[in-house]
Amino acid sequence: MTTPETPSAGTLTGERADLLDVLQTHRGLFLVTVRGITDEQARNRSTVSELTLGGLVKHVAATERQWARFIQEGPAEDAIDWADVDWSNPPPEVAAYSDGFRMLEDETLAGLLEEYAEVAGATDALVATVDLDSSHPLPTAPWFPPGATWSARRALAHIVAETAQHGGHADIIREAIDGQKSMG
Repeated sequence: MTTPETPSAGTLTGERADLLDVLQTHRGLFLVTVRGITDEQARNRSTVSELTLGGLVKHVAATERQWARFIQEGPAEDAIDWADVDWSNPPPEVAAYSDGFRMLEDETLAGLLEEYAEVAGATDALVATVDLDSSHPLPTAPWFPPGATWSARRALAHIVAETAQHGGHADIIREAIDGQKSMG
């Protein structure tokens, strides 16, 4: 997913090289799960979960973009007050959020992968240049401790964790579609 304009782990040293190497490794494993599939397969729910391969590509790209923006700008105001969501009648913002996990009919896997490559390139450049000790308060959400802050380093580690976790989800989904696995 590295382009000539983006750094590679080999062009950096120390902690930055390590962060970039592990992120690029997990992206590569994640992308193996969508290699050679059709848009129909990318939309296919092959397990009891709502997750699909295309939806995971879309979500991982959006999550990486969101955390890279957090590193640069701090927390964004969330349009959803998660603590007060009536799940029996969720507001339109929740439906829009849920669409971030789905490959919609007007989307293609190729388009989602292109977007992910752009996001990855921007994040790779950020790893090479950001002050890893810079920090911001986390957004208000029920899943974050009140008043907590994360450094750029911690947010980048979270991007790695999200990529790896969803890579595992994708591996299970792909294996259920046609038996292919990213490893083993």
